[in-house]
Amino acid sequence: MSAASTNCRPWYRPSLTTQIMIGLVVGALIGWLRPEWGNKVYFLRDIFINLIKSIIAPLVFSTIVVGIAGAGALKKVGRIGIKALIFFEIATTAALFIGLAVVNFTKPGAGVTLAAENINIVKTIGQSQPKTFVDTLVHVFPSSAIEAMARGDVLQIVAFSVLFALAVSAVGEKGQPIVRAMDSLAQIMFKFTNYVMMFAPIGVGAAMAHTIGTQGPGVLLNLGKLIGSLYLALIIFVVVVFGIVIFIVRIPLRQFFRAVREPAALAFATTSSESALPKAMQAMERFGVPPAIVGFVMPTGYSFNLTGSILYLGMASVFVAQAAETTMGWHMSFGQQITMMLTLMLTSKGVAGVPRAALVILLGTLNSFVPAGLGPIGVAVVFGVDELMDMGRTAVNVIGNCLATVVVARWEKEFDENRALIFGTAQEAEVNLKSGDVAFADAVRQGD
Repeated sequence: MSAASTNCRPWYRPSLTTQIMIGLVVGALIGWLRPEWGNKVYFLRDIFINLIKSIIAPLVFSTIVVGIAGAGALKKVGRIGIKALIFFEIATTAALFIGLAVVNFTKPGAGVTLAAENINIVKTIGQSQPKTFVDTLVHVFPSSAIEAMARGDVLQIVAFSVLFALAVSAVGEKGQPIVRAMDSLAQIMFKFTNYVMMFAPIGVGAAMAHTIGTQGPGVLLNLGKLIGSLYLALIIFVVVVFGIVIFIVRIPLRQFFRAVREPAALAFATTSSESALPKAMQAMERFGVPPAIVGFVMPTGYSFNLTGSILYLGMASVFVAQAAETTMGWHMSFGQQITMMLTLMLTSKGVAGVPRAALVILLGTLNSFVPAGLGPIGVAVVFGVDELMDMGRTAVNVIGNCLATVVVARWEKEFDENRALIFGTAQEAEVNLKSGDVAFADAVRQGD
């Protein structure tokens, strides 16, 4: 395959990223011009998400087993885990305080009155409770690996996969057939991911049509200051915090942007980190991160490194406090805001597996810090535009998890910078074909 054949893409065969953007625009126009079609086409989004969910369990399982057992990396597991958690904690703390700074500067809650209408929408949210640290720790270890895979419980899949990989490595030569089988399964699932991605533009278009069709374009004006403040904070966080990390760790910026743009676009359009996980894992392996680190860090970060969601929690909680001041004159001091941020840092660690996790944490925190009755009303107000804000915070979650894998790989001195520098080029496709990574070579042709 020549360089010309890869780089000179016909106009009628746009890259996957371009197709996703076209799907977003077409979906938004459909939702705006024909709102009734939003619900009719939403099943296409569900089909796409279901296909993605079917990939996650076998892909995570096979990648971790190959990465740990194939390389005999028994001692590395704990070390990688500790380094990943350190990065997660630094990133989420920075996200909280950037959110706090922006919301106090823009004051989106000033002038918003908390009325008791629509309060019923928080009843189902209130029925879910965030897990305590002990509950989360117990939940990590599955009673049935098959059940965990059927539910798509990423944390439990990771825990079982790591223990299984350690056992495979411990039996030595007798475990090598399993390693070879898992290597084949991983390659098959990456190829399967490429097939599913062909459906992505339709899936994301249907998701956008449903969002605009049900919410209406007017929702952009309703509470627009809160939405704008959140996206401003997300941009500042990505540019400043992620930018500093990229500079310190010496990550090729242009190539990293190319690697994360498709997973981030998928996450943005579908408001689902799950939809982006297989593509993000594939992109990071192509970017030069070892499979063992990708397979362990990224699924773990999917539960513990939700930087976009944490930033949103900080902003939404102070927004409700500002609205409470408008409603009844109650004022939250800066010291109380700091205490609330520290509480969010702790309670947000238990969001894994909780439906509408961010809103559950928000409701529980507000009940402890704002006058009685105003917490649920504040959540009801935020709920109205939650899906629009969910787009941005989910995309940042995915970018943060991709960055975490590169940081840990560099920290472990295992990052392949040569692979990173040729990401998305004809040279990468040629290298992949020579090494037998047909799925990765196809991903190059499909994406760039």
